[in-house]
Amino acid sequence: MNFLKNIFKETSSEESESSKEDVKYFELDKMEQFDEIDEISQSKPVVLFKHSTRCSISRMALKQFYTEFNYPEEKIDWYLLDLLNHRDLSNEIASRYNVMHQSPQIVVIRNGKAVFNESHDSISAEDLKQFT
Repeated sequence: MNFLKNIFKETSSEESESSKEDVKYFELDKMEQFDEIDEISQSKPVVLFKHSTRCSISRMALKQFYTEFNYPEEKIDWYLLDLLNHRDLSNEIASRYNVMHQSPQIVVIRNGKAVFNESHDSISAEDLKQFT
């Protein structure tokens, strides 16, 4: 969670901070995780969020997604990719799941295949309801 806290540096209220602590995500930072993601996606959807730490649009999209994402982990998993530090993993997402690279971008994986993707201001946690 430190990654997200450092991005947002929010101190608005204890209540909003504590609700954000409940959001569970995994950092996507190793190529080996793709086999794990494909395996998990056999039983529930996996959301990959590609984020550029230098892009204000990406920061805003991530903040909105992070604030709105409230799906229980037994229904959906969320992986966050720091695009600037792991461009090779972003390239793997494009290649493996046959989606054009965008940033910011969410890609939903089911049964080892991309079934949904959105980018920029079209990113919405609400769109994920169809997968739960």
